[in-house]
Amino acid sequence: MTPASSSPASPSPPVSSPSTSSHPSPVSSASAPYPLLPLLRRGLAAGGVAGLLSGLFSLLLAEPLMDRAIGLEEKRAAAEHAHAHGGGGQAHSHAAEAEELFSRGTQHFGLVVTAVVVGLAIGVFFALAYVLVHRTRTLHDRPWERALTLAGAGFLALSLLPALRYPANPPGVGDSGTVSERQALWVAALAIGVLGMLLAWQLHVRLGRAGHGAPVRQLAAAAAAAGTLAVLFLLPGNPDPVPVPAPLLWDFRVLSLASHVLLWAALGVTFGALGLRAARAGQGQGARTSRTTAEPAGASGDA
Repeated sequence: MTPASSSPASPSPPVSSPSTSSHPSPVSSASAPYPLLPLLRRGLAAGGVAGLLSGLFSLLLAEPLMDRAIGLEEKRAAAEHAHAHGGGGQAHSHAAEAEELFSRGTQHFGLVVTAVVVGLAIGVFFALAYVLVHRTRTLHDRPWERALTLAGAGFLALSLLPALRYPANPPGVGDSGTVSERQALWVAALAIGVLGMLLAWQLHVRLGRAGHGAPVRQLAAAAAAAGTLAVLFLLPGNPDPVPVPAPLLWDFRVLSLASHVLLWAALGVTFGALGLRAARAGQGQGARTSRTTAEPAGASGDA
């Protein structure tokens, strides 16, 4: 007999179970990239809610002030036209010719619809910014805090800082010949605000990597925001006078800024709440997967 046939059979090496070897480890699943489509859907939902709330707020509170401002502008335009042509009846006829193409009710409906559309667009950009800022981190880590922080940065960059330089004016204020100039100034203010927030974010991140504590990082970000505001005031001022009574003007500006506060707050809260729900769903799915993976191993041990 050969030695191979007389020797006892050697034990074969253990073979790993396909169910455990094919399942990704918790580390790899936690560091997986963001799924973009779910975040875009979350941004659309949060933006739609935020736009609707902002539009209803403007309709109920700011729109009466707009109606008053439009009435004052129509009276002022009629008086100037009458003074130029020397006849009240003729001014009245021209005012009738200049009647609005759409009724105020249609304009009110359009205000809410426009606010919802703008909210949806902001929600999409918010989701993209969320992915870019947190692309190297886990998906379900602190979604509430991250959403609120990003919403606060968006409010500073796109609402508060530009509004401090160019406050909102009621409709009808401004010469039609300076529309392009005013639009260019507003776009420049938005760009400066965004660049300022990017600078503040980079300072916060780089100082954190250098080992500095939270007070140093937060003070540096605040200094960047203050510097951004100083740069904004280097831009030219509003080229047109504002012939509106001061109480009406400031009430309108305060309510306009309040609508922006509501927009960004609702966007951050809704996006964060949906993120928390997705995180809980992901944790539950992970627990079920772990139990499913552990069952075959327990069964083989019993056998």
